[in-house]
Amino acid sequence: MSIELALFYSAIYVGAEIRFWGVEFDDELLPLWPKALLFSSVIFVSMTAMGLYKSQYREGMNGMVLRLGACVIIALAAMSLLFYLFPYLFLGRGIFAWSFVIAVSGVVVIRVIFFNSVGSDALRRNVLVLGAGKRAEQFKLLRRKSDQFGFRILGYVHVAGEHDVMPEGCVIRLDVPLIDYVQQHNVQEIVVALEDRRKSFPVDDLLDCKMSGVDVTEALCFFERETGRVRLETLHPSWFIFSDGFRHAGFQLTVKRGFDVLASSSILFLAWPVMLLAALAIFVENGFKGPILYKQVRVGQNWRLFQVFKFRSMVVDAEQDGSPQWAQKNDSRVTRIGRFLRRSRIDELPQVFNVLKGDMSFIGPRPERPEFVELLAEKIPYYAERHRVKPGITGWAQVRYPYGASDDDAREKLQYDLYYVKNYSLFLDCLIMFQTAEVVIFGAGAR
Repeated sequence: MSIELALFYSAIYVGAEIRFWGVEFDDELLPLWPKALLFSSVIFVSMTAMGLYKSQYREGMNGMVLRLGACVIIALAAMSLLFYLFPYLFLGRGIFAWSFVIAVSGVVVIRVIFFNSVGSDALRRNVLVLGAGKRAEQFKLLRRKSDQFGFRILGYVHVAGEHDVMPEGCVIRLDVPLIDYVQQHNVQEIVVALEDRRKSFPVDDLLDCKMSGVDVTEALCFFERETGRVRLETLHPSWFIFSDGFRHAGFQLTVKRGFDVLASSSILFLAWPVMLLAALAIFVENGFKGPILYKQVRVGQNWRLFQVFKFRSMVVDAEQDGSPQWAQKNDSRVTRIGRFLRRSRIDELPQVFNVLKGDMSFIGPRPERPEFVELLAEKIPYYAERHRVKPGITGWAQVRYPYGASDDDAREKLQYDLYYVKNYSLFLDCLIMFQTAEVVIFGAGAR
């Protein structure tokens, strides 16, 4: 932080030197120190507001780039306003541009060097799991290094009255008070994973740790935060009632609707030639006859039915027997043009009309057919809750989980959909758009 503050402050002086290299310096711009102080303060506040100085950072490089881009926009707007209100602080466009380039480039270089030179273990939080029974067994799912980004599990504390199922080498049998172990091993967070809290729940020990500055987290919340999904195995109705989130009203919805209209209108304006060529290709492939668009009933917000529009990518009457079918890998019903349209996601473009109409949002859970929704709601608990928000063209499940066409895949995707419904924000929408662009460019997950 101190290094970046020094960078922001000195960027004004370096920018001024570059701007007036070989020519006489404009004395009206002096002194530079108040302007350097203002510049560094605005950049620092913008980066802090965008969470770039959080000690616990879990979104990876994509998240950092997105936050840094938002920071640049905020800082530019703030500086422009301050220059308008206080003209004597104006730097000149040349100095201002060079200073911004130096500051942003410097931040990127500093952070890349820092993350590459400092050992990853030094940047991880030390996490202690309270419990070694069946509820703690779900931590076995975090096997890969990428699954434990930002934290390191020190072990699983045995609790009297609970049967341990974790490997003995991972189980910690305390011979000192919990707070002493926590302080000795620099534990930053305790995750409570007890099967039955009515028996031997160490209230006093956890309270002592909490009041000493150690984070105490319930296992379900820990997995939600670290994996970006809500685990169905341990979910219960009281969690929906008492947990934070699930706020979808007022100004937030107005902003989201404005974002939807702007994004869809922009895509329609830019992509209409591609859509015209796609329509022509479908028409020619089918012998200058047959439908170009494919319309199908889907379930929308609050279980309201609507017709979704897509470019037809399968043969006409693909479901001749009338029974709905999942799309499969290398599906024989997909036409040659349709295969390209699916791989490039061009077949999804007509859905911008659904967004403009208000049936869909640009970002949200993918809409499913009523027949599938009815079947899945019977098999998968809380499946109906994904319909609390408008469905979307792309969503959190689409960028976090590969294409799925089975009940098990629907169950996995629901965990991501519930995370989105619970944690919706404009920043999360922007992050999904950023990752969707990556998926579209590299063609991952298409069928």
